[in-house]
Amino acid sequence: MSEKRWADLSPSRRRLVIIAGVVESVLKAVALADLARRPADQVRGPKPLWALALTLLNSLGTAPVAYWLYGRKNK
Repeated sequence: MSEKRWADLSPSRRRLVIIAGVVESVLKAVALADLARRPADQVRGPKPLWALALTLLNSLGTAPVAYWLYGRKNK
C-alpha cells in the first residue's frame, strides 16, 4: 500500500484530518490543565507519568479519555 500525501487527499478527507487533530489537541489540553490543578492525592498514579502519556502519545483521544475515566479519583 502506498502512502498518500496531503495533496492526494480529497478536501473532505483533509477536513476530517484537521478536525481529528483539533479534537485530539483540545482533549489533551483540557486533561493537562485538570492534571496541573488537581492535587497528587486525587490522581491515580504519578502525575508526571500521566503528563508524559498525555503529551507524547498520539492516541486519537485514548490517553485523555483514560485519564478522565481512570486517572482521576473522585473527590
